Amino acid sequence: MNHQRYVIGIDIGTTSTKAVLFTAKGETVCKYAVGYPLYVPTNGAAEQDPEEIFSAVITTVRKVVTGSQIEPTQLMGLSFSAAMHSLIAVDAQRNLLTKSITWADNRSAKWAEKIKQEQYGHEIYLRTGTPIHPMSPFVKLVWLRNEYPDLFEQAHQFISIKEYVFYRFFQKYIVDYSIASATGLLNLQKLDWDRQALEIAGITAAQLSQLVPTTHILQSIQAEWTQAMMIRGDTPTVIGANDGVLSNLGVGAMTRQIVAVTVGTSGAVRAVVEHPVTDPQQRLFCYALSDKYWVVGGAVNNGGMALRWVRDQLTDTEVRAAQRLGKDPYDLITMLAETVPPGAEGLIFHPYLMGERSPLWDANARGSFFGLSLNHTKAHLVRAVLEGIVFNLSLVLQALEEFTGKAERIQATGGFARSHLWRQMMADVFDQEVTVPQQYESSCLGAAVLGLYALQAISSLNVVAEMIGETYRHRPIPANVATYRKILPIYTRLVQTFQGEYESIAQLQAELTKR
Repeated sequence: MNHQRYVIGIDIGTTSTKAVLFTAKGETVCKYAVGYPLYVPTNGAAEQDPEEIFSAVITTVRKVVTGSQIEPTQLMGLSFSAAMHSLIAVDAQRNLLTKSITWADNRSAKWAEKIKQEQYGHEIYLRTGTPIHPMSPFVKLVWLRNEYPDLFEQAHQFISIKEYVFYRFFQKYIVDYSIASATGLLNLQKLDWDRQALEIAGITAAQLSQLVPTTHILQSIQAEWTQAMMIRGDTPTVIGANDGVLSNLGVGAMTRQIVAVTVGTSGAVRAVVEHPVTDPQQRLFCYALSDKYWVVGGAVNNGGMALRWVRDQLTDTEVRAAQRLGKDPYDLITMLAETVPPGAEGLIFHPYLMGERSPLWDANARGSFFGLSLNHTKAHLVRAVLEGIVFNLSLVLQALEEFTGKAERIQATGGFARSHLWRQMMADVFDQEVTVPQQYESSCLGAAVLGLYALQAISSLNVVAEMIGETYRHRPIPANVATYRKILPIYTRLVQTFQGEYESIAQLQAELTKR
């Protein structure tokens, strides 16, 4: 008879939902993911179908339960992580008036700029910790109110994708402090909705969900769904937190000195603090993890996305060779970059191909190569793009260190952490030791650990340190550090110079594209 107990960590992400079955010691037993599309019905839109996402949650849980062949009685509970900043409008009959408008939706950019220029914009950021940007549900509400007044009037409730899933499970609207702290509507000090933000958004607290701690436990999921997931009707469900803060927990970056750097399609640099912290220069966010921990940091739009641009636009030969050899094209692209010394012989790339969040918070920011000469080859361009992504992360780290003090170690995760070149580049640019934890699905593990803590199966979140292990460790190479120290100030001054022109170039691009 197997007396082992298990927990399932579920991460509702932008491109897929993943469920991972863990033992109480954090060992992975079984995992499953279901992907879904991002819909772009009009320019700047980025939406998802809530029903497709709910169905992915049901499927992933069922697959890990059946795939692992555990007994339903061995399952201690489910615990959830979810992407931040989504917004869904619901009418009085609980019908959806919109799809899930994701963080990547840029249609409210004009309103973000307008709010930023008003004094109240700065004050609301300082109280809520969510930068004024099109990703923010606060800004999306202002946009809906002004541009879709009829729809806005019909809306009885405004929720996130996680609240939608929990409504389907339990027939009530509740939201954890962590998801709420990323809406731009929550006063971080009071842990309650911010009166001024609600007033400007044109909504009342009654139109938002009931606030609960991230350790809040619910029971009695609707029978239809427990049967579909093949779990017991009384399986406890921990509401959990947002994916960013849980990723920090899942890699063991739980003190000011250990910084988590994640680079997938986009990227983030984050550290844990004991009290809410906001940045007068508005470069950083601050979100809740639990009553004792807050996560401060910056998110960047341009991570692996910039590398995908390289793959699609510059490296046809490598992509074809990879197909022929049965290899991953990115392996050949990084091998090409390795043929060029650190610093790309003075070629500098600013990776702002999709506007930028931290540290600029400017949707009009654009990418650029600077310093091109006849000596530069395709390999230099590729190397400069890789370095540019890390230089931008380094600016975010510098801003973060103003509040947390000097980092002592970087915990690196995300798709890029598979690349030896990129890991070493980070160690050299940051002049820091870089460690890659063994546990890959950091948000799922973070959700599972928070779940175990809520269910009182562990006494402290810090137990995670014993669960993560490590696969790689990179120390800075002094010669490379010296090279990057010369380039970073130039990179930074160029950003400051270009910032004055981003709006003009974005307008010009829009004009020329229409022709």
